[in-house]
Amino acid sequence: MEGPVRKVPLVELKKQIGNEVGSSEWMPITQQMIDTFADLTGDHYFIHVNPARAAAETPFGGSISHGFLTLSMLAQMAYQACPSIQETKTGVNYGFNKVRFISPVLAGKRVRGRFRLKDLNTDTPGRWTSTYEVTVEIEGAEKPALVAEWLGAGLM
Repeated sequence: MEGPVRKVPLVELKKQIGNEVGSSEWMPITQQMIDTFADLTGDHYFIHVNPARAAAETPFGGSISHGFLTLSMLAQMAYQACPSIQETKTGVNYGFNKVRFISPVLAGKRVRGRFRLKDLNTDTPGRWTSTYEVTVEIEGAEKPALVAEWLGAGLM
């Protein structure tokens, strides 16, 4: 996603360790998105792609998003919510320490990501690694869709 990303100096972002740095906009999870994701991944399990059967045969009341679809939306959410380190030449997704899928996301619901900076390490000269605690909320739901500890890395 290209567009305006909030850039901050490394020293300023380090001051935010332990704090929530932002949240994304609410984003819809549509049946079309779910179907496209199923086509891309080959995961056509009925709870995702057959709303009538999912409503009849599951406790969900309809089709639900793939957990990995919801997880993949973190990139778009992070572009909206997280500041970029001004001195960075390039940054990459480094992986996850933990991911837990807490609640299913029904087709038609909206989700958003909330990001708390847990750590920002600069022990290696010219490099940084970040750890964000991420919660993906479901609009109007008591429990989140997922919680994760997400790692990033970059070169300065």
